[in-house]
Order: sequence, then structure tokens, then C-alpha cells
Amino acid sequence: MTISDADFTKMVRFVQSNYGIDLSQKRQLITGRLSASIRQRGYASFADFVNHLLKTKSEEDLTLLLDKLTTNYTFFMREQDLLNYFKNTIIPEIVQRHQKDKTLAIWSAGCSTGEEPYNISMYLMDYLGAQASAWDTRLLATDISSRALTAAKRATYELPETIPGDWKRKYFVPNADGSFTVAPVIRNNVIFQPFNLMEPIKFRRKFDVIFCRNVMIYFDRPTKDALVQRFYDATVRGGYLLISFSENLSANAPYRRVAPATFQK
Repeated sequence: MTISDADFTKMVRFVQSNYGIDLSQKRQLITGRLSASIRQRGYASFADFVNHLLKTKSEEDLTLLLDKLTTNYTFFMREQDLLNYFKNTIIPEIVQRHQKDKTLAIWSAGCSTGEEPYNISMYLMDYLGAQASAWDTRLLATDISSRALTAAKRATYELPETIPGDWKRKYFVPNADGSFTVAPVIRNNVIFQPFNLMEPIKFRRKFDVIFCRNVMIYFDRPTKDALVQRFYDATVRGGYLLISFSENLSANAPYRRVAPATFQK
């Protein structure tokens, strides 16, 4: 199916204003990923779909749009150097800071299919060891894609060779087909929920650490800067924002850079 210039512009503006995602250079992606599904749902053209979407903002159409147009590519142990800094520097620091209340607040923003928050939990469990049961280390993990969140909650994966052998034994349950399911001790440490990063951030606690990796690459500069400011306001003093090595913050960002892709309030 083809999309007219007018309908393409309408869709780009709608997605950017509501979700921050810049699709202005993604015309081929839109038609390639949506055509078959639109036809299956009985729409005769992109014009019919776009008009219905903008008029009704139907939950079904919104879910289709977000699930098809967001790329949920992630894997365990992604950007190992960043995770090493988290393990060796950030975890000891925030654990020391919370010796009295024994409660950590960590957010995986744009958690995709769940590997990142589960990975973070494994590092926390390793560090705390026998003391882990005395701590509340539950992570918040959010995404706008219901498809990604469903996969995250299912927690079954093909494991890469980079997963340490002791982790495979401690934190995963093998399945008959060769896949592995994340063990309950790790699954129960992650709270998944849908969240649109364009919305105000009003969670109960401010965060010690926010992971937002390979998400802001889809935003234009003003949208990204505004989100970073919201993250900053939602971070405790001394807390961290971790992004990916392929990203950077604006020169006037409120955080200070302390390591590659790692920023502190």
C-alpha cells in the first residue's frame, strides 16, 4: 500500500507530538511495516487508517502503530563496559547510600523485551549475595510497546554465549527446546508497566539510577532535551542516567558526565 504526502505528514506529526518518535525520514518503514496489517483489519487505504486513527485514537489502532513502528532490539550483556561501570562503581555507591532504608530505586526506561532490567537485577543479586533478601531492589521497567512488554513478562530467551556460566545456573531455568526462562528470583524483582516517555514523570520515588539506552535516538533534539530534564527532575541528588555509547546529551544538559554514556546529578 502507498501513503500520500498528506497522510504521511499527518501520521508523522501525530506520532511525534504524542510519543516523541521522529518518523519524518521513515516513509518506507511505515508502509513496509503497516501495509499488511492495515489491509487485514479491513482498511482500504492508508487514508482510511490515518483518518480513523486521528479521529478515534482507538486503542487497537494505537497498539498496532506502536508495536509495528518501534524497534525492540536488545540483548543480554549489551555494552559490557557500561554494565561493568554500573557493577563496579554505581552499585557499591548506591548500596552504601541506602544502608539504613535498604531500598533502591532503579528504572529501565524503554525496557523493550526485558533483557536489560533482568540483567540489572542479576548484577544486584550478585553484589548483595546473602543480604539480598533484606533489600528492596525491585526495578521499574517501562515501554510503550505492548508486544515488547508481553515478551518481557514471558521472560524466555535464547541465551548468548556472553552470559556467564554461573548466571545460567543461578538465574535461568532451561527449557526442553533449548531456550531459557528467567528464574523467579529475578523475574519477581522487575515490575513491568506501559509508559509513554512524553508523559510527566510522577512515580512515587525519585530514582538512584535511570537506564534509557537506545531510546532517545528516535527523538529530535528538543524532545530529547525535554526528556533529559524530566529524567533529571526524577533523579535523586547523586543519582545516575545511563544512555548508550551511540548517544550523547546536549552540551547544556543538567547532568555532569562521569564516564562514557554515564551521567550524574
